[in-house]
Amino acid sequence: MSTESLPRWSVADLHDSLTSRSFVDAMERTAAEVGRFEALYDELGIRSPENSSVDSETGRRVDAAISKFNEVVADLEVLEAYVYANVTTDTRDETAQSLLSEIEVLGSRVTPLLARLADFVAGHGVDALATVSHETREHLGPLAKLADRAQHQMSEAEENLYAELSTTGSSAWARLQADVTSQLTTEVELPDGRRRLPMPAVRGLATDSDPRVRRAAYDAELNAWPTIATSCASAMNAIKGEANAVNRRRAWRSPLDASQFANSVSAATFEAMQSAIVQSLPDFRRWMRIKARLHGHAAGLPWWDLVAPLPTSASAISWDDSLTLIRDAFAGYSANLAGLVDRAIRESWLDVPPREGKVGGAFCMPFIDDRSLILLNWSGSVESAQTTAHELGHAYHNTQLAHRTPLQKRLPMALAETASIFCETLVVEAGLSTLQGDDRLALLDVDLQGANQVVVDIHSRFLFETEVFARRQRRTLGAQEMNEMMLEAQAAAYGDGLDQTTAHPYMWIVKSHYYGSHFYNWPYTYGLLFGLGLFAQFHRDPDRFRSGYDTLLSRAGMASAEELGASFGVDVTDEAFWTASLDVLRARIDEYERLANGS
Repeated sequence: MSTESLPRWSVADLHDSLTSRSFVDAMERTAAEVGRFEALYDELGIRSPENSSVDSETGRRVDAAISKFNEVVADLEVLEAYVYANVTTDTRDETAQSLLSEIEVLGSRVTPLLARLADFVAGHGVDALATVSHETREHLGPLAKLADRAQHQMSEAEENLYAELSTTGSSAWARLQADVTSQLTTEVELPDGRRRLPMPAVRGLATDSDPRVRRAAYDAELNAWPTIATSCASAMNAIKGEANAVNRRRAWRSPLDASQFANSVSAATFEAMQSAIVQSLPDFRRWMRIKARLHGHAAGLPWWDLVAPLPTSASAISWDDSLTLIRDAFAGYSANLAGLVDRAIRESWLDVPPREGKVGGAFCMPFIDDRSLILLNWSGSVESAQTTAHELGHAYHNTQLAHRTPLQKRLPMALAETASIFCETLVVEAGLSTLQGDDRLALLDVDLQGANQVVVDIHSRFLFETEVFARRQRRTLGAQEMNEMMLEAQAAAYGDGLDQTTAHPYMWIVKSHYYGSHFYNWPYTYGLLFGLGLFAQFHRDPDRFRSGYDTLLSRAGMASAEELGASFGVDVTDEAFWTASLDVLRARIDEYERLANGS
C-alpha cells in the first residue's frame, strides 16, 4: 500500500472547514461562553473565601461553578481538537495556526478560573462542601486534588497574569519547536540515489531492513538537526526558565515535585520505581550487546540499529496485515476491544502516512463523544504496528472516559498510559503464544526494543531534563552544551550496551515532550511497568480483571496512582512491584539470548 492510499482522518462531520459558518459560529459562541464563565465566577465569589463557613447557599454557588466549568471546557476541548487536527497534519496552514492561537488565548482565560475554584474549595474544605453540594460529591477526588494544589498557587492576580503571558511565552516557544521540526526536510544518500525527505519519514527509516538505509538516515539526521538547533535551544531555554520561575513562586521544591503531583504519583512510588529501573539497566545493556552481535557488531549497538529489525526477520508488514494482527490480539481480551479497530477505520479516526508539514511521532486525542483522533507516521515496520496498537489503547481508554465530566477526566500522564501499554502487551503476548524459532526471536526483538526505549532511553531523558533544570536556574544554555549534556545522559543510561561513538546528541530536539509538560517522559515508564503488572493480574484471574478494568480506566482522573493500584491489590510504593514487572522483561531478555545462541 502506497502512503497516498493510507487512511487519513476526517473531521468534516463536525465542520466542513475552518471557514465554514458552523465553525465560525462555534468560535464566537465559545468566546462568549468564556466571557460569561468569567462573569459567573465573579458573581458567585469563586475565589479564596474570607469566611470558611458552609451552608446551602455555599452549596448552590459551588454547584453552579463546577457545572459551568464542565460545560465551557467540554466545548473548548472539542473546538481545540478540531483545529489541532488541522495544524498537526499541516503546520504550514497559517489560518489553522492563528485559530489555534485564538483558542489558546481562550484557554488562558479559563486556567485562572480553575485556580480560583481550587482556592474556594480549599478554603471551605472538600468534606464540608460535600454535605451541601451534589457536584462536590460527584467530583470528590478531583476537588481534593485541587484543594491540595491550592497550596502551590500564586496570588489570583499572578495566576491571571501568568496564564495570559504563557500564550506568548512557553506555548509560543513550544509551537515554534513543533513548526520548525515538522517542516524540516533533508537529503538522504540512499543506495538507489539521493532523496529529499521530511524528517518524520527520515526517522522512519530507522526500522528499514537495509543497514545502509538506516545508516544513511542517521547521517542525514545529524546533518539536519544542527540547522534548527539554535531555534530549539532558544525554545528550551525559554520554556524551562519560565517553569523554574513559576515553580519557585508556587513553592515547589523542584520541577520534579511538581511533575509527581501533576501525575498523582507520590514521591515514595516514584523513588521505588526509579530504584528498580536503575537495577535493571545492566540487563538491558546485555540485550543491546546481544542484538549488536546479531547485526555483526563486535561491541555495543550503534544508534542506527537500536530499532532495526533482525537480519533474519521479516522487516515489513502491510497496513492491512497490521490491523488484522491487532484486531485478533484485541479479540483475545474482548469483542468490544477488537471492534474498536474496525470502528476507528470506518469512522476515519486515523491519520496514518508521514508527509511534509505533518508533526512527527504519534498521539491520540479525544474528539467528539467517545470518538478519538489518532495520528501516526506509518513506516511499514512491526514497530509501527505496535505503535498503532498503543494509540488504539488510548482510544479505548477514551471510550471509558466519555461519560465523565472534564473535571473528572483530567488524566495524569502516568495513568493515561495504562490502557495503551496493556493493548501493546496483548499484541506481544498473542504472538508469543504461537511463534517459534526466528519468528519468536523477531517478535521478542520488537518488544524489547520498545521496552528499551521506555526504560533506558527515557531514563536518559530524565537525567538530561534534571540537568537542564538545574543549570537553567543559573543561566541560559547553548545548543552545543545541550548536545554534551545529552551525550552524558545517554552514556549513563545506555552504558556499554550502546556504541557511544554513535550516540545521538540531538535527541533534545527530536522529542517534543521537553517543550510541553515538564518531566513528561518518566510517566511512560510508569505506564509500561504498571501495565505489565496489570497484565499479570489479568492472567491470574481474567474474569475478575475484566469486571474491574473498565472502571479503573474511567476513574484514572479521579484517584491517585496508589489508590488505583490498590483497587487491583497492588502496592505501587513497594519496589518489589516494579521489580516484578521488570522481571517479566528480564525473562524475555533471557529467552532472547537463548534463541540468539541457537538453543
